[in-house]
Amino acid sequence: MGTAVRDDLQELVDQVSRVLAAPATLEDAGFTLLAFCAHDDSGADPMDAVRTRSILTRGSAPATRRWFEEFGIASATRPLRTPADPAAGILTRLVIPVRHGGRTRGYLWLLDDGRIDPDDDGDPALLRALDLAAAAGRLLAGRPADDLGGALADALTGRPGARTQAARRLGERLADDAAQVLVAVCPEGGAVPPGWRLPSAGAVAGLVDDGAAVLVPLPTSTDLRPAGAVTAASLAALPPGSTAGVSAVRRGTGELTEQWSEARAAARVAAVVERFSPVAHWGELGGWRLAASLPGPDPAIRPLLADPVLTATAEAFLDCAGSAVRTAGAMRIHRQTLYYRLGRIAALTGLDLADGDARLLLHAGLRAARLTGDSRAHRS
Repeated sequence: MGTAVRDDLQELVDQVSRVLAAPATLEDAGFTLLAFCAHDDSGADPMDAVRTRSILTRGSAPATRRWFEEFGIASATRPLRTPADPAAGILTRLVIPVRHGGRTRGYLWLLDDGRIDPDDDGDPALLRALDLAAAAGRLLAGRPADDLGGALADALTGRPGARTQAARRLGERLADDAAQVLVAVCPEGGAVPPGWRLPSAGAVAGLVDDGAAVLVPLPTSTDLRPAGAVTAASLAALPPGSTAGVSAVRRGTGELTEQWSEARAAARVAAVVERFSPVAHWGELGGWRLAASLPGPDPAIRPLLADPVLTATAEAFLDCAGSAVRTAGAMRIHRQTLYYRLGRIAALTGLDLADGDARLLLHAGLRAARLTGDSRAHRS
């Protein structure tokens, strides 16, 4: 968030606190703390565990968020009161939804000790507070999309606490836990060129490691057209040979790190397997998912990798489900030549190619070798 916006929000919170004569806190729709008024430590201002935790950690725990959302704050269009829970150390609050453009952008929380009637439409102080909440809503709605790029990077690679807060902030962009995918963009040469920009205003992009991550909202969980358009435009602005991976669809931002692993794995596969290039989708990878999770090939396979012809033969044989007829046809070699090569493969690896476990180990290892650069086998 820009310094000017942060200062304006702080001023609005201070005004709300003065108008309603109560400690005020502003959080965004993901319960990330944005601003709060100073606390009077003389004992005049009420304080509870929720406010203390929010100020200290710049956010609220998921259980706290669920507790307040049970009272309908996410869909409320006017002030409401949440009850106290003495056993949990929670005081009653006046909640003023911060809205703009038909969406809840955040919440103003007032620890007023139950003094203010949220249904009193004639209360001038409450009416003034509503005007200030509307101003806060306009500020939150106007935050530039680029400002969320850092939040996306934090959500994927930051410290645990920073990840949680960043994911909440990104959740503001996904109304009602909308469907989304995460895209990993991997430039050829290993670095995003200076000046690269996300080619779609509907998504959020952040620079992560040597590539970029793009969070793409979807109309429905089955409509991947926005992801396709954003990914194609992203690659068009990068050097030839760049690749991208698309994660599985999720709702909300609660599993961004898992999606990032999926998207990066898919991009790695797209870089070495021609039929997936330049964009691979996690849901289409099949057995490549297993290979992507391996740190490298099993040691038993390494002697085979020194021979590109035998490595390619082993891959073809396994891709053809162990059919000698199909393998010989695919490689355009005589069947006796194939049998000779299979014998050499078995001798080099010590694996019985008639055994299912051995074939699985060999197949996964060969694919892992390609993903880690340990293999000189052809792309297919």
